[in-house]
Amino acid sequence: MDLARREVTRREAGEARGARKTGRGSGARRAAALRLALTVPPAVFLALFFAYPVAAITARGLYEGGRWHPERFAEVLTDPGVLGVLWFTLWQAAASTVLTLLLALPGAYVLARYDFPGRRLLRAAVTVPFVLPTVVVGSAFLGLLGRGGLLAQWGVPPVTGPTAILLAHVFFNYAVVVRIVGGLWAQLDPRQEEAARVLGAGRLAAWRTVTLPALAPAVAAAALMVFLFTFTSFGVVQILGGPRYATLEVEIYRQTAQLLDLPTAAVLTLLQFAAVAALLAVHARTVRRHRGTSGLVDAAGTARRPRGPRQWTLLAAVVTQVAVLLLTPLAVLVERSLSGPDGYGLAHYRALASADASGGTFTVAPLEAVGNSLSYAAVATAIALAVGVPAAVALTLRGPGGRAGHLVRGLDALLMLPLGTSAVTVGFGFLIALDEPPLDLRSSWILVPLAQALVGVPFVVRGLLPVLRAVDHRLREAAAVLGASPARVWREVDLPLVRRSLLVAAGFAFAVSLGEFGATVFIARADAPTLPVAVARLLGRAGPDNYGQAMALSTILMVVCAAVLLALEGIRTERHGEL
Repeated sequence: MDLARREVTRREAGEARGARKTGRGSGARRAAALRLALTVPPAVFLALFFAYPVAAITARGLYEGGRWHPERFAEVLTDPGVLGVLWFTLWQAAASTVLTLLLALPGAYVLARYDFPGRRLLRAAVTVPFVLPTVVVGSAFLGLLGRGGLLAQWGVPPVTGPTAILLAHVFFNYAVVVRIVGGLWAQLDPRQEEAARVLGAGRLAAWRTVTLPALAPAVAAAALMVFLFTFTSFGVVQILGGPRYATLEVEIYRQTAQLLDLPTAAVLTLLQFAAVAALLAVHARTVRRHRGTSGLVDAAGTARRPRGPRQWTLLAAVVTQVAVLLLTPLAVLVERSLSGPDGYGLAHYRALASADASGGTFTVAPLEAVGNSLSYAAVATAIALAVGVPAAVALTLRGPGGRAGHLVRGLDALLMLPLGTSAVTVGFGFLIALDEPPLDLRSSWILVPLAQALVGVPFVVRGLLPVLRAVDHRLREAAAVLGASPARVWREVDLPLVRRSLLVAAGFAFAVSLGEFGATVFIARADAPTLPVAVARLLGRAGPDNYGQAMALSTILMVVCAAVLLALEGIRTERHGEL
């Protein structure tokens, strides 16, 4: 009897183990299928609106007379001028990234951990520079640092060349570090670092061993974004660099738009591709080594009022840094927009309401660009979320190895390529490739939001990935064991934790869509310009009136952006806590 009872027990245990294995196997298959399905929207989007146009314009330059011309690579890559452009592009991007991280990390910490009056306003002020068109940023720094600029009037020698470029890049990318790193920093449980200090670790040692490893994915993501933006810098370098300094992006524009040398432009585009691909490979390896951290908490409970002289001094230093580095160039924009031959006034703003005042630059009043930009940016944000959120979820779903996993890892790199690709190439590619059914979109308004979404998608993905990877996978496993489907696991476990980061990502996508210039300038219709395109057209015409109107339109863009960001901050603070 006992023997029979033990045999029955063994059978039941074996059946239970088999059921668990079957359940795990079924769950793994479902997760793998869901993971693969989530990659479809971003893969289709990238294939149609990035890979196809870029391949079309590149082939136009290298395929001629019925055959390919690989000898053009040797011709271009042995040119000393091209090698000089490549070296300058690399070192200025690396220097800009390091300088931005050094200056912005204290700001990320203060806005994540300190609760003080004016915090929302300071966060919005930090983000405003990022949405300004790069040509406006260059003009603002030229008006501040260049010959005849504000500082020159005070007796300060003009600052030009690489120094001015680096400062402008920090101004432009400061918000990237503050938002991406600060967003995760605010959700890290401060009690973990406090526990390390209780066990005897010093302040610096506790931060280095506990907080820094947890922040590594966000720091790596922010550094990657900053490097890609500075590596492909166009407007800032073109204005502040003059004829002596040029990035690959500026050289591609010169070869394409001015010299009409498509073969050289195609080779430079592929060279840019190779450099960005190598960078993304290094970044992917870094991410695999730092898969995130556990211990995320509600951001509403991590910010504290500064205590003691040390914390108040740090807060004052960050506020001063933001005022000098970020707000002074913005103040120059406002001052130049109000300055006229008869003194200060609103003449430049009144002129924006009439198409005739621009001297034939526009077929419509420049002020109509405000409504155009808001409409385009809203659509571009919706597209970026529809593409970026499934991609971010797919990149963090756990599943068995194999083909689906390799496809997803490849998608991670592909999603970043638009940031490292010449906007000139993308803009011309749209005009060349999207001109036949079923993708004859050259006369459609949707072409502008599609181009803007290409830049917005990486921000959605990079904004969500650090937080998604930091979610304790045991929470997902527990929900799955209780019978929840992968979709319900995401809805019940992940979404409440990443809701705030989703709002941040949406805000960034909207912001970069408002300020996108490189590709939009080639595809925006003359009767429906965006704000950056309108500013560039005004800056391209001689005369103080056109310059003043450009500064006025830039100021309007700055105010619109600040209002949107402040509204977003209010929604986030009221409903989802504070990061």
